Amino acid sequence: MTEELFRQDSYLKECTSRVAAVGEQGIVLDRTVFYPLGGGQAGDAGVLRLADGREIAIADTRKCKDAEGKPTHDIAHVAAPGQEALLESLKPGDEVTARVDWERRHKLMRFHTTTHLLCNLVPQLVNGCSITPEYARLDFNMTDPLDKEALTQGIARLVAAAHPVQVGSISDEELDANPALVKSMTVQPPRGTGRVRTIRIGEVEQIDFQPCGGTHVSNTSEIGAVVVTKIEKKSATTRRVVLGFAA
Repeated sequence: MTEELFRQDSYLKECTSRVAAVGEQGIVLDRTVFYPLGGGQAGDAGVLRLADGREIAIADTRKCKDAEGKPTHDIAHVAAPGQEALLESLKPGDEVTARVDWERRHKLMRFHTTTHLLCNLVPQLVNGCSITPEYARLDFNMTDPLDKEALTQGIARLVAAAHPVQVGSISDEELDANPALVKSMTVQPPRGTGRVRTIRIGEVEQIDFQPCGGTHVSNTSEIGAVVVTKIEKKSATTRRVVLGFAA
């Protein structure tokens, strides 16, 4: 099982790890700061620095899958093409420094936190989500129209209010007793340990509180200028809100 250091501290940029396995799915480490694709958020990129100073470029990060295609508790760091010789020299037990592409990761953190602000501004269930370094989108299960400028102004207000963003957890039983905490119709909270990770935005005033395994900034003021670039009617019951960074 890969130790997921990013779960408690999204600001960790690197860590020292040991190679657990090298296979078709990628390089598995005993612990990592790399977030794997999941919950709508893209997997991290970066480098693995070897003991001799050479570096393996990591293009993506994914959860490993078993023979039946089900996700496991290991995380695979997917090397960029053209590094076969480096990969062949890597073996279990080797020490590496895993360093995430911080500029890219921070964009993901800013966008992901903004999607939680959207859940405050549009109190409807979510039936689709995608968070990339270039844009983010949420699909809301609703029929009413949405106003692009009003949502952009709402985001700016919540960003300027500098609400704290806190990582916490609740028990599986607490979540089962409060199913309304889950706002996504398509992504279920990560379970398996008896505790479910949560994200709370706001202290005096609660802006958002829901189960979430992604990476976030620690205060809404860190999001910066994010705007609604497009609102689309994807179906009779789906309204898509697309986010981008202000030019």
